[in-house]
Amino acid sequence: MQPSSPARRNNDHSGNAGDSNQKPVIWTVSVSRLSDLFRDITLEYDDRATIEPIELGFDEAARHIRERMETERCDAVISAGSNGAYLKSRLSVPVVIAKASGFDVLQALARARKITPDIGIITYQSSMPALKEFRDAFGFNILQRDYATEEDARAQINELKARGVKAIVGAGLITDLAEEAGLAAVFVYSAASIRQAFDDALEIARLTQLEASRGRSSAPLADTLRAKHGINDLRGDSPAMETLRQSIVLYAKSQATVLIQGETGTGKELVAQAIHRENPRTVAGNKSSNKPFIAVNCGAIAESLLESELFGYEEGAFTGSRRGGHAGLFEAAHRGTLFLDEIGEMPLALQTRLLRVLEEREVVRVGGTRPIAVEVRIISATHCDLEQRIREGRFRADLFYRLAVLRLTLAPLRQRPQDLIALAEWCLKKALAALGARPHPNLHAEIMACAPLLSAYAWPGNAREVRNLMERLALFLAAEPLQALSPAFIASIAPEFAQTAATPVLATAATAADVDAATPATENIAQVLARFDGNRAAAARHLGISRTTLWRKIKDQ
Repeated sequence: MQPSSPARRNNDHSGNAGDSNQKPVIWTVSVSRLSDLFRDITLEYDDRATIEPIELGFDEAARHIRERMETERCDAVISAGSNGAYLKSRLSVPVVIAKASGFDVLQALARARKITPDIGIITYQSSMPALKEFRDAFGFNILQRDYATEEDARAQINELKARGVKAIVGAGLITDLAEEAGLAAVFVYSAASIRQAFDDALEIARLTQLEASRGRSSAPLADTLRAKHGINDLRGDSPAMETLRQSIVLYAKSQATVLIQGETGTGKELVAQAIHRENPRTVAGNKSSNKPFIAVNCGAIAESLLESELFGYEEGAFTGSRRGGHAGLFEAAHRGTLFLDEIGEMPLALQTRLLRVLEEREVVRVGGTRPIAVEVRIISATHCDLEQRIREGRFRADLFYRLAVLRLTLAPLRQRPQDLIALAEWCLKKALAALGARPHPNLHAEIMACAPLLSAYAWPGNAREVRNLMERLALFLAAEPLQALSPAFIASIAPEFAQTAATPVLATAATAADVDAATPATENIAQVLARFDGNRAAAARHLGISRTTLWRKIKDQ
């Protein structure tokens, strides 16, 4: 289907976003069966907002929205899944991503179970660790996978089909591809989750109009390009955390580059956002309160795409390039912050281009010759030893020194055990709330009773692993409200605790070369994939390499 015709695009959507008498303008974006659910929910919000569907996806949707935003007003966009993630990184208008709740997943699995006992569930870019234990506890035969691109999703579906899976649970793209493959498809989203996305979009629109009415900005709040976390989101009272907060406040006063080093899950992006938020030029109430914060994972984007994503491209630069060219992330982050995560994964050729941008403060698009001035603060992060990579010839020394004017090293959780229990309790309460379940009145005492067990574990995934485990616990506690939180209960659904002594954890700073040197690559990759039931994201985290590197090594076998 095509988007709304020009005749429907009247001046009702234009005008001053700060006019509080105007209804919020919300656009829903979907190319799948989610469109029907959006349409049904829209009827419930007709009296509260002007809502219009855009039935396009990815680059077409982004281009369509940017063109319309030149003459029309939009307060928020609602989308979901991979389409929503794509738009979120490329639009200045706030993008609310509809998310399936834990109960949505359980209900979808129950519907799939009525069709067949052999079920697959495919999610975008991240898996649900709790499902493995849920499967074992409740007798569900579930295989879960995650995907990054449509091609990847299609491959995952074909692999699951070959393994005997008869029904696939997932979002719109997944269910469409599953039906193409001749499998039963179960849509994961519920009306309740979509209503929550609409409520969130209305709240963002309200804040946008409030900001504009106070004269702080004539433009909508660019929520998708803003840092969402601040220094108060750094949880923990250990000396290491207090020192970190002090460093953030100090570094925020400078525009110098910052290099953040730390193991996976230690909160490197959260720290980068806090530095951006604490900058006096970006605090609320200042004319610069809407300065963009843009994050890009240098290890998650194919090398052939990373250059055009960072630097942009001119029309005709390569086959398939967009008419009129494309502004890169440096331009999008102008007068704000560009966060380069996993900087150690950046190819050498692009390191040279990045160094030139840092030195000259200007960027030249791919296929272009005209320099474009950019004022961008660079914060980069890595879990690997960049100085070792310099010695190996895999990272430029001059770029390292240019990126590391200011440096931060984040302490792993095992070095600040006093933060563990408070973090675990907070994550568990948050996970229970997401499932609509109330925590036990004596939850704090139960967590304290489990402290010896939790403290004995090394937590190689740091805060992220704590959050994942608490989400797993919350799923079981919500399903069995009378179940007490005890060490025995945690151990029963967390086999990693029992394996701590027997299975050494690979250092998170390990590189692909380190893995190759340890054991033959084919045997090592195969064993790790088998251990994580084919979950590539989990295998990559275990090996300490990016998913792109893992994918490349699998194809090379």
